Amino acid sequence: MKWKTEILNLKAYQPGKSIDEVKKKYGLEKITKLASNENPFGCSPVVEQMLMEYKPVRAIYPDGYAASLRQTVADHLDVSEKQLIFGNGSDEVIQIISRGLLKPGVNTVMPSPSFPQYRHNAIIEGAEVREIALINGEHDLEGMLNAIDENTSVVWVCSPNNPTGCYINQSSLHRFLSQIPADVLVVLDEAYYEYVVSEDYYDALSLVKEFSNLIVLRTFSKVYGLASFRVGYGVGNENIIQALEPLREPFNTNVLGQAAAAAALQDQEFVENCKRHNRKGLEQFYSFCDEAGLNYFPSQGNFVLIDFNRDGDEVFHGLLAEGYIVRSGKALGFPTSVRVTVGSEEQNIGVIEAMKKLLASN
Repeated sequence: MKWKTEILNLKAYQPGKSIDEVKKKYGLEKITKLASNENPFGCSPVVEQMLMEYKPVRAIYPDGYAASLRQTVADHLDVSEKQLIFGNGSDEVIQIISRGLLKPGVNTVMPSPSFPQYRHNAIIEGAEVREIALINGEHDLEGMLNAIDENTSVVWVCSPNNPTGCYINQSSLHRFLSQIPADVLVVLDEAYYEYVVSEDYYDALSLVKEFSNLIVLRTFSKVYGLASFRVGYGVGNENIIQALEPLREPFNTNVLGQAAAAAALQDQEFVENCKRHNRKGLEQFYSFCDEAGLNYFPSQGNFVLIDFNRDGDEVFHGLLAEGYIVRSGKALGFPTSVRVTVGSEEQNIGVIEAMKKLLASN
């Protein structure tokens, strides 16, 4: 086969272990998954009711333009419909951007560690990847600016950053964007935007109005609890969206996903409740870490990265045996840490007790 040489050393994305897989291996009846930053409270009752009543025509393709969802999102964000692009999760929008702007001979700048799909897609397209190491879990914005040259095509920013949960404040981000060349696209990934509580967080949509080379990515997979429906979107200048649209697959979002996402936006009270519970949950983990003398990054997302000062896989397997699936930091660039999704109060208590047991065993 005449494969692209760029893909020969790539590995497929490795999702966290499934609940059924862990049950079978460890002989456990109850498993709590806290590995993929999913919403432990599921989705809004408004969505559940809609799905019970919704009768899609199964033999007809979905609306490729997602017109109804597009109008709903545009109204919710107070932007033009022409400023939106939808994807099979925001992952696909990342793929579309990479396909349109990355190629051999150009480079792309990104923080590291961060969401691995930035790098993955850049390699597939044959672009040079310039990864700038985080500083104390935060973007080294100055280092990223210094890495940009005349061959830079895309700069990736993840705020809050996955896996650290750290964010970029308003003044720092504005100063950064002001120094980016106008012909370089900045992708601001805000998958965890709805969980942010920091008072000096920026208004991304205002920045889109000011900077024509900025696109903001958001998703319905996190706080809206619709990860299985795979709906994400980008918001940017109309010219950017117009250039990207031809790269989108014709029917890339499905009928149920479009309907569920539109319904989810109608229940912002659910979002605020999840946000409040998430803050309380993070405090549970912070208290545990402080008592146990463990380092962690204060998070603006729905997860926390905890340094156990031992092999992350060892901690991962130890918690797995207790019925808790977390994410080993070895695959995330933090080899002695684990990333834990904030669950319900009961789930948090359970995994913290398992962590205490693990610490006491040594």
